[in-house]
Amino acid sequence: MSTTAAETSRPREITLRFLAEPGDVNFGGKVHGGAVMKWIDQAGYACAVGWSGYYCVTVYVGGIRFYKPIFIGQVVDVKASVVHTGSSSMHIAVEVSATDPRTGARKLTTRCLIVFVAVDGGGDSVGVPAWVPQTDEDKRLEQYAMHMAQLRKEEDNELLSLPTPANR
Repeated sequence: MSTTAAETSRPREITLRFLAEPGDVNFGGKVHGGAVMKWIDQAGYACAVGWSGYYCVTVYVGGIRFYKPIFIGQVVDVKASVVHTGSSSMHIAVEVSATDPRTGARKLTTRCLIVFVAVDGGGDSVGVPAWVPQTDEDKRLEQYAMHMAQLRKEEDNELLSLPTPANR
């Protein structure tokens, strides 16, 4: 599909906000990485659906990096942005930050890249509107997404060349 963002007027990014609650905490007293990953997937999904207008499935999550812990009572912002589109795929960059509501101190806690594919009711992939980078930062993020896609292809090829358990 050759439609651009300007032609669709679809949002390129979304921010979901959560309150870190006691049920989100691990044995170390910090928000569990699994809870953060769930929030990341939810924000990425909302971004991908908003961009494509279709149900979307997660096909890849990579480069997840946890920088700082999140504590109970902090307000967590999960910002998801389209940074590259293929014919049916959308690369979504996600940043998680946490703010202490008492002091206003904010910190970046997590980053990653997620790839979603838009699908129809039968589960077949469908075309998505093309996203065109506008700023230097947009271009840098798109280059990063494309580089990561190339690395995934190389990784897949290497994995496929390994002997399977049945062939050992």
